[in-house]
Amino acid sequence: MTAPIRVLVADDEKNLRELLVRELARKGHAAAGVEDGRAALDRLREESPEVLLLDMKMPNVEGIDVLRELQGVPDAPQVIVMTGFQDVTTAVEAMKLGAYDYLTKPARIEELDILIRKAAEKGRLVRQNVVMRGQLEEPGYQSIITGSPRMDEVLHLIDRVAPTDSAVLVLGESGTGKELVARAIHDRSTRAQQAFVPIHCGALAREVLESELFGHEKGAFTGAVATKAGLIELADGGTLFLDEIGEMEPESQVKLLRVLESYAFFRVGGTRRRTVDIRLVAATNRDLAEAIKTGEFRQDLFYRINTITITLPPLRERPEDIRRLAEHFLEQNATYGRKRLSDAAMECLERYRWPGNVRELQHAVQRAVILSRGDVLQPGDLPEEVRGSRPSAASPGGSLEDMERQHIIATLHSVGGHRAKAATVLRIDPKTLYRKIQAYGITPEHYR
Repeated sequence: MTAPIRVLVADDEKNLRELLVRELARKGHAAAGVEDGRAALDRLREESPEVLLLDMKMPNVEGIDVLRELQGVPDAPQVIVMTGFQDVTTAVEAMKLGAYDYLTKPARIEELDILIRKAAEKGRLVRQNVVMRGQLEEPGYQSIITGSPRMDEVLHLIDRVAPTDSAVLVLGESGTGKELVARAIHDRSTRAQQAFVPIHCGALAREVLESELFGHEKGAFTGAVATKAGLIELADGGTLFLDEIGEMEPESQVKLLRVLESYAFFRVGGTRRRTVDIRLVAATNRDLAEAIKTGEFRQDLFYRINTITITLPPLRERPEDIRRLAEHFLEQNATYGRKRLSDAAMECLERYRWPGNVRELQHAVQRAVILSRGDVLQPGDLPEEVRGSRPSAASPGGSLEDMERQHIIATLHSVGGHRAKAATVLRIDPKTLYRKIQAYGITPEHYR
């Protein structure tokens, strides 16, 4: 089902304004009305209608002045001007200022309905073209939504290191967008036409991880019914991204180090030496210096992967990005219904600390869009912790999910954050533990 078109009617004639709002609603549009140009501008700053139905003659601020105010405004609505017969000259001027079209009063509702639908479609095409143009002009950055000075520094560093073949280590808490940075490095490199191959080192047991990385020969182990090329081979000529490399077992670290030193390897159970040309980008949310001290991470591997370090700030240190990210996620989830955030809901988002960072914000917005029954998201549509009324998981009223979350956090704390050890203690598969950590938005901040 097509989402209703958001229409704002600006007309000082109350009876006409209310009639238009009522009739447009009957046509399936989400219509609202304001009484003059000043009120229209105020509403446009708070909301994002797709079409503005604008009377030319109004008190306070006239229609033509509203159009001038909208010049150069990103995501400005398509404007349909309403004017009397004697004001056609003004309507022509309005067209020069970017109005989509004009109608003389009194307008037939059927004609107006058709015009609104065409105007909204044009607006959507314009927005799509802006996005596509941005992707062409900024390869690799289309998924990184930011206006933060801290993130601008990250983007400048990506620009400098991407054309090289240097190994890059991306540091940051879970959910900060480390894979997006890795993809941006690949997309802006000379290897962009070759494969980008990601693998999550913490989601697989050691034997499975090595089979995935190096491949295996038929019969190498129980279940190896056919020869399989590994991800290192698939990344030949391109970029291999090792996410959460800090979770890799020491035995696997030794084998990876050999590959990075010689760019050669053997498949599991194989005898043929294979060579590759890969660029390595690794990422972790762990403190590798501390892991080296405890013997959980090899110092020689650290030096090999740490040629260039890019550190991503957590979302709480770039609060200016919360609004634009939330609006981006609203657009991403428009298939569930085109909605907007109320001022109160946005205040909740901007006040919350976001321990799960951008990923947690993405999930919170998606959840609100899916579960909300209205077109405007209110604080009550957001998760309890975001709106500031988080229940204590230790209390008798805590849910099973709350208690499981706290048990996982306590276990991670007891093993120093080592996920493989935590999985052993919890008696679950490491991959299952990783999925639960992601689902519950658990970050190192929670279990340090």
